[in-house]
Amino acid sequence: MDFSVKTGDADKQRSQCVVVGVFSPRRLSPAAERLDKASRGQLTELLKQGDIATDCGSTTLVHQPRGRVQAERILVVGCGKAKDFDARAYNKAAAAAARAVDTGAATEALSYLPELDVEGHSLAWKCRQVILASHDAAYRFDELKSDAKPPKKPLRRLAIGVSDKADAAEARQGVKQGRAVAAGVERARRLGNLPGNICTPAYLADQARDIKATSARLKVKVLDEKDMQKLGMGALLSVARGSRQPAKLISLEYSGGERGDKPVVLVGKGVTFDSGGISLKPGAAMDEMKFDMCGAASVLGTLAAAAELELPLNLVGIVPATENLPDGDASKPGDIVTSMSGQTIEILNTDAEGRLILCDALTYAERFDPEVVVDIATLTGACIVALGHHMTGLLANDQELADELLAAGRNASDPAWQLPMGEEYDEQ
Repeated sequence: MDFSVKTGDADKQRSQCVVVGVFSPRRLSPAAERLDKASRGQLTELLKQGDIATDCGSTTLVHQPRGRVQAERILVVGCGKAKDFDARAYNKAAAAAARAVDTGAATEALSYLPELDVEGHSLAWKCRQVILASHDAAYRFDELKSDAKPPKKPLRRLAIGVSDKADAAEARQGVKQGRAVAAGVERARRLGNLPGNICTPAYLADQARDIKATSARLKVKVLDEKDMQKLGMGALLSVARGSRQPAKLISLEYSGGERGDKPVVLVGKGVTFDSGGISLKPGAAMDEMKFDMCGAASVLGTLAAAAELELPLNLVGIVPATENLPDGDASKPGDIVTSMSGQTIEILNTDAEGRLILCDALTYAERFDPEVVVDIATLTGACIVALGHHMTGLLANDQELADELLAAGRNASDPAWQLPMGEEYDEQ
């Protein structure tokens, strides 16, 4: 999908579909007011008749607007009460608009939603969220279907409308950010959706090499099992023993900061299929264990986005990649292995493999002398029991870093909840 910025008033724009907002009970946004005036009060009439819903997330499509309106359609998006219109409501409205446009007949649209006021958020942020919502609505994973049917009229172009030319530069910055983040998210989603017979540890390594080819600021290194053996990564290798797919340790370095600046290191769990090993999981829904590499997918998507945006920092992504399968040579409950740090580990449950591969990856991260380290993992379903499906669990030994991550989650509308990590838990 192509994204751009167009300047000018909504009523003067030629478009297959112009997207505007309306608040409860009948308050039009500035762009909607201009369209209403140009259409001789058509939107006001429809509001009075109850034909336009104003609840947050509702949508109403007005065909062939009358008067001087240049657009073929007007999509009116309900925003709820103005006093309640916060970041969450804005994202809900943007997502509803994206779904409505994606399932409609228009192949091109122009959105004026970023003109809406959202306390504490810039125009660039609002543009970025519209791009992300549109990308999300258009996403489909059907590349492996033999009879995949593409949408008859997919949305091909989306423009952000700004009435004031002075706002165009900031809007373009938001579109640029949204495009890069959306591409990174799509890369991560695709890797997560691929089945385990395709997305193997070697496949993840190839993906890292593909990302490296997009920027001269990136370099990649892939360790095989012999390399890991020399480094003493007995914990990671113990998980891989039951698989015929060789384990990989992938490091992807992005150098966008000053030489000598300490990097931010991201470590992503990359178990491309987790059967539980000898401690076998129940058969029901085991197919979903292909998602146990989504930490790795997130790290690779983040590195790709950072390189596209040419962020001014040094960043390292580390992915320990393996399968966890039962086999005659697989690790058994009661086995004792030695990690790269020299610590011995008794394996009581082979389905607790995440901490085994991550501990060696975290030790490996020390060689980069990082400023901070963040590891991302689908570590345990117990987190969903605790927090449900709406928040990510966050544990930290650095409160300043934790606060930054929590704030970033709120800003991205991907919230996290900090869990306790006191001394009381050290022996557990």
